[in-house]
Amino acid sequence: MYQILKSAHSGWRYIVLVLLVIAVIKALSGWFGNKTYTEGDRKLNVFTLISAHIQLLVGLALYFLGDWYKVDSSNAVGRYWKMEHISMMIIAIVLITIGNSKSKKLTEAVAKHRTISIFFGLALILIIITILLMVKDVPGRSFFGMTK
Repeated sequence: MYQILKSAHSGWRYIVLVLLVIAVIKALSGWFGNKTYTEGDRKLNVFTLISAHIQLLVGLALYFLGDWYKVDSSNAVGRYWKMEHISMMIIAIVLITIGNSKSKKLTEAVAKHRTISIFFGLALILIIITILLMVKDVPGRSFFGMTK
């Protein structure tokens, strides 16, 4: 079961990253191009939100099933998996959730795009920083998290 969840978590990250990058690019384009906020924009943002939450749920299952909360945090690898990865990813998903929620309450299209750009963009930056920390702290990992 653990290995299945690990594979799902590993593969699903690409869906989250691709959706997040597309959502940020479209939102920036809508913000700076004064474009209307379409039903397609709303759906993209919701799919991005849902994919991030699925990734969180699978990640939390891995965290507790794999006893990562018990890992020794005195070394870089243990600290990364026990504290840094999970906390930074939760913060990123909270930013995505807040951004989506705030954008739904707005009426102006540019304001919706701006809100998505800022919150989803911050989440994307945080996720990239977390990936870079993994490459630095976890031996045998590349930028995309695949074992060398």
